[in-house]
Amino acid sequence: MKKALGDDALNQIFREARTHGAWLDKPVNDEVLRQLYDLMKWGPTSANGSPGRLVFLRTPEAKERLRPALAPGNVEKTMTAPVTAIIAYDLLFFEKLPKLFPHAPGMRNLFAENPQLIEETAKRNSTLQGAYLIIAARALGLDCGPMSGFDNAKVDEEFFGAGEECEGCEQEFLPSGHVKSNFLCNLGYGDQSKLFPRGPRLAFNEACTLL
Repeated sequence: MKKALGDDALNQIFREARTHGAWLDKPVNDEVLRQLYDLMKWGPTSANGSPGRLVFLRTPEAKERLRPALAPGNVEKTMTAPVTAIIAYDLLFFEKLPKLFPHAPGMRNLFAENPQLIEETAKRNSTLQGAYLIIAARALGLDCGPMSGFDNAKVDEEFFGAGEECEGCEQEFLPSGHVKSNFLCNLGYGDQSKLFPRGPRLAFNEACTLL
């Protein structure tokens, strides 16, 4: 039987974790981002389809490409964050099902023949994967600032429209029109002094039913 996590871990991931909009001047290195993905990738998705795709914006130049798509209230918090992750979904995720779900060879065609199922599955499960990213980031000692408040169409055109040039790089993920943005998440080490009082949450009996 697995043991429950202790209070320290639960506090760090949930009870004491906050959504941050102000950041310390402390970088997040690429190795931490690799560790982050290597944790979040184990979260469950439908048919193990793993439709989530991530673009980590780490440089001022990359952030400037995002700026025109941001709502005014999200500009400063994003420009000052060490990293901004674009959590996106791949509408061709089903092409990888022979690798990811090999015991059901027909699953690839089930999706390929149903565009509505592709969209619903990709968006729902990339949202789940974005949540796994937040949990994994907090487990690694990072703070998060997930947000909407941006123009999805502008992000898709800028980052996923014609494919990213990546000469000599090692990643296979070079999207061209079949990847769509879901939400953004700033990552870094939050400035605790800039936090405002935490909002309340619903009690068990306000949100849950036991049948």
